[in-house]
Amino acid sequence: MRIGWEANQQPSAGKAGPLPPTQPRLRIRKIVRYALLPLFLAFVAVLAFVLIDGWRAFGHRATGERLARMQRSPQYRDGRFHNPQPLHNDVYKTIAGLVHASPHTSPGSPLALPPIEPTRFSSPTTTALRITWLGHSTILIEIDGHRILTDPVFAERIGPVRFAGPTRFFPPLTSLAALAPIDAVIISHDHYDHLDYATITALRDSPTRFVVPLGVGAHLAYWGIPAARIVELDWWEQTQVRGLQIVSTPARHASGRTVLTDQDATLWSGYALIGPSRRVYFSGDTGLFPAMTEIGERLGPFDLTLIEVGQYHAAWPDWHIGPEQALLAHRLVKGRAFFPIHWALFALAYHTWTEPAERILAAIQAPAPQPPTVLPRPGESVEFPLIDPAPLPLRWWPSLPHQTAAQAPIQSTQVEGLASP
Repeated sequence: MRIGWEANQQPSAGKAGPLPPTQPRLRIRKIVRYALLPLFLAFVAVLAFVLIDGWRAFGHRATGERLARMQRSPQYRDGRFHNPQPLHNDVYKTIAGLVHASPHTSPGSPLALPPIEPTRFSSPTTTALRITWLGHSTILIEIDGHRILTDPVFAERIGPVRFAGPTRFFPPLTSLAALAPIDAVIISHDHYDHLDYATITALRDSPTRFVVPLGVGAHLAYWGIPAARIVELDWWEQTQVRGLQIVSTPARHASGRTVLTDQDATLWSGYALIGPSRRVYFSGDTGLFPAMTEIGERLGPFDLTLIEVGQYHAAWPDWHIGPEQALLAHRLVKGRAFFPIHWALFALAYHTWTEPAERILAAIQAPAPQPPTVLPRPGESVEFPLIDPAPLPLRWWPSLPHQTAAQAPIQSTQVEGLASP
């Protein structure tokens, strides 16, 4: 008589039963189990550290009346905001682009740029319009006696945690204190390279007002910005900052800070700044879209356009407009002088970091008439109106291998027939 495990494993008549695991197989299972356990525990520890370290920076979802107002927006449905022309994404091209990325997406060493002299902003500018580009989309706009700061990012890295994320090509060229008084900070959307937790909280005790798209105010309130200093706008809504009119304009982009749980939970926008004598258009992040014509008709013409030109790829042609389409957008919104932004600070795409400027230079030297264009070194201030005709921009960046517009065109989708006026 067989008893125990061996008896229980005997096959029934006419039917083969499972064979008992051999000792070598049992040992392999134990080895795999004990090898994977530390890896799993390490993963859990890292995840926990990321959540703890980045918890505040992730921000907060809108609730209550803020959420109810968002839900009344024409852009809001099914729990999130939508573009009139949906964004196209090509997963295969995204993966292939990573394989073929330029070896020069970042400078080989930090850029050696002179810091801004501490006294430059100690008194208001005597001109009606002065622009100081601090890199990427951070710009001090001095317009008709007002100081407006766009998408301020002064942190060393962008992202929710302090130990990971794209790093700056150069340290901040000035301090927030040196820019004061700042009448308003305008935020285009809540991605980390435009809404920086450390920078916003550094402005918490100042009298600065924050003008933001719908829903973004929830992040600011969570970070301690008083409600009285937060103004949330839907597209085409406006607010006044002393004598300056700030209008939220449509854009074609996206939002989200946690990748999985809050995609497009807040709105994205550009802005028109309208003073007594000068007008400026700030695109924020955007692809090309038909309503740019309406922006020009309703709010233009603009003395200056600040339009993003970098961090593009054919795999996501509707997220970022690219250099050549930025020039088209400039004409659609009825701009005079053109100031390319959103490059030369963070590597967020596969192209050579200098490529946006090279392609702009090539485009404005085309036979057809092109707008007066400035490509200043970060930290330099430019006053408007420019000398007419304006000279070609001086090259301050190194000459590096890059792709041309013919080699890597960026063409937004669903804009067929959209042509320069």
